[in-house]
Amino acid sequence: MELILFDLLLLVGAYLYVGATIMLPVQLKKKDIISKFQARKFVHLFAGLSVLSTPYFSWPWYAVIIAGSLTIVTLFSGRDSKVRKLKELYDTIGEEAEEKVGFLEGPFHYCLSITFLVTLFAIVDPSRFYFPIAGILIMIISDTLASLFGKKYGKHRINIKYTGTVRSVEGSAVFFLSAFILSFGTFFIFGYLPCDSQFTLGLDLVVLYSLITSLLGTFIELISPSTYDDLTVPISTTLIIWLLAIVPTLI
Repeated sequence: MELILFDLLLLVGAYLYVGATIMLPVQLKKKDIISKFQARKFVHLFAGLSVLSTPYFSWPWYAVIIAGSLTIVTLFSGRDSKVRKLKELYDTIGEEAEEKVGFLEGPFHYCLSITFLVTLFAIVDPSRFYFPIAGILIMIISDTLASLFGKKYGKHRINIKYTGTVRSVEGSAVFFLSAFILSFGTFFIFGYLPCDSQFTLGLDLVVLYSLITSLLGTFIELISPSTYDDLTVPISTTLIIWLLAIVPTLI
C-alpha cells in the first residue's frame, strides 16, 4: 500500500512539474518577457528532466504513462487544433520549419524518443534505466548546448553533405564534454550509489560507460539530420551502450 501511494504521489509530482515547465514559458511569451526561441529552449531543457523520476517508481509503467501522454499532447498541439491550450502551445514554441506539417514536429520527436526508450526498458530491462536516462539527458542538454555554443563560437565548420546539415568542431566538443558529464552523473547516481531498483555498477564501469556514451552521442549527433536528431541521438546511443553492457553477461 505504501509503494502504491508513493508511486501516485510521484506521478502527480511529475505531472505538476512538467505542466509548470510548459505553462511558465507560455505565460512569459504571452507577456513578451521571453522570445519564442527562448520559450522553446526552456521547454526543451526542463520538461524532459521528469525522466529522472523513472527509477523511483515501483511500477515503471507510470513513467510510460507520463511520457506517452506528453507525446499525444505534442502530436495534437497544432496550428489548427480545436483545443485552445494546444493551439496556444503551438503558437508559443512552434518553429517556422513546422509550418509545413502544422504541428510541433520537433517536440513530438523529443517525446516519442522518451516514450520509446522508457517503454522498451520497462519491458526488457527495468534494472538499467540509467542507460535511457543518460541518452535522454544528452538529447535534452548536450544537443541544446552544442547548438547554442556552435552558433555563437563555432569557427571550424563541418558540412555533412548527405544530410544537408552544418555542424562545428567547437559545438561537437561542447556536446562531447557535456555528454560525458551528464552520463557520468547518471551512471554514478543511479548505478554506483545505492539504488534498490537499479543494477549496481563499479566506478570503472561508470567511467567506461560514460566515455562510450558521450562518444556515441557526439558521432550520432554529427551525422544526423537536424530534424530527426531528437530521435536518432537518444535512441541509437542508448541501445548501443546497453547492448555493449549486456552482451558480455550473455556469453
